Amino acid sequence: MPLKALALNGTLKSSSSTEKSSTAHMLDLIAAEFRKYDVSTDTIWLADHDIKPGVTSDEGDGDAWPDIRRQILAADILIMGTPIWMGQPGSVCKRALERMDAFLDETDEAGRMVSYGKVAAVAVAGNEDGAHHVSAEVYQALNDVGFTIPANAVAYWVGEAMGSVNFVDLDTVPEAVETMISMLARNTTHLAGLLKHSQYPGEDA
Repeated sequence: MPLKALALNGTLKSSSSTEKSSTAHMLDLIAAEFRKYDVSTDTIWLADHDIKPGVTSDEGDGDAWPDIRRQILAADILIMGTPIWMGQPGSVCKRALERMDAFLDETDEAGRMVSYGKVAAVAVAGNEDGAHHVSAEVYQALNDVGFTIPANAVAYWVGEAMGSVNFVDLDTVPEAVETMISMLARNTTHLAGLLKHSQYPGEDA
């Protein structure tokens, strides 16, 4: 059965913005690479949705998170995309990670979180230093809530600090970024396929 990926675009922009999103560009490149492995990718622009603050799976009337959560759990692979702001993951990305904190208490009869067996990777774009710091923060959060992180599961581009050229504005994708995207897609697909057919053992195994 083909694998499914879900990309969460944590840009501060909405999908209807007239400004282009470098985070969206990076996620599009990753989705194109996934297609080589027969992996389909859906993308959610988080800023388009009213994701309430909180750490439960449903924060009440108008909360868009329950439907996003459903799509996360229906996918085999999660790609968390974020810009760099003040050297950190963007606030929209952080909001989504905070909502996934609920997975800690959402376990099956064997004590496995609902996210067990799902693989996650990270995409980062920005015009300031901090890609390694951002990926480390997001990696740790995703691992805490039950996702498995493959080898080399990050693709990033960092432009000149305070510069005016964004990733989405480049005429060609740098070779180093292409290499990262290739490794991310290849390793993530491989691990997701293994876990899909061999789930983690439970508490009584």
